[in-house]
Amino acid sequence: MRRTMRAEYPSGGDFEDVYGYSRAVRVGDHVHVAGTCARDLDGTDTYVQAKEALSIIETALKEAGSGPAAVVRTVTYVTDIGDRLLVARAHAEMFGDVRPAATLVEVRALLDPRMRVEIEAYAIET
Repeated sequence: MRRTMRAEYPSGGDFEDVYGYSRAVRVGDHVHVAGTCARDLDGTDTYVQAKEALSIIETALKEAGSGPAAVVRTVTYVTDIGDRLLVARAHAEMFGDVRPAATLVEVRALLDPRMRVEIEAYAIET
C-alpha cells in the first residue's frame, strides 16, 4: 500500500492552536483549506470580508503549492443570505473562469458576531 504524504500549513490565526487545526492541509494532489474569515472585522461590509477571506485562502493555496485555478469546490457560509450578491461578486472575481462547484449557505452565527462570511476551498492539482 502506497502512503500519501501529508503536509499542514498554518496561517498563524489565533484560533488555530485553541481549536487544533491548520489553515490548509495537503495530501497528495489534494489541498483542503479550512473555513476562512476576514481578520479585519471593524466597519467592513460582507464584500470586503469575502475579499479578505479569499485572499487568505489564496495565500494558503500558494503555500501548499497550489492556487485558485486548481480549486474544484468552495463552500460559503453567510450570516445574512441577503448578502449573497456581495459574496458572489468577490467569489466571481477570484474564480470566474475557474467556475468551481460552489455552495452558499446561510448560518445563524459565526465565531465572532462581526463575522459575516466564512469560505472553505478544496483544490486538486492535476
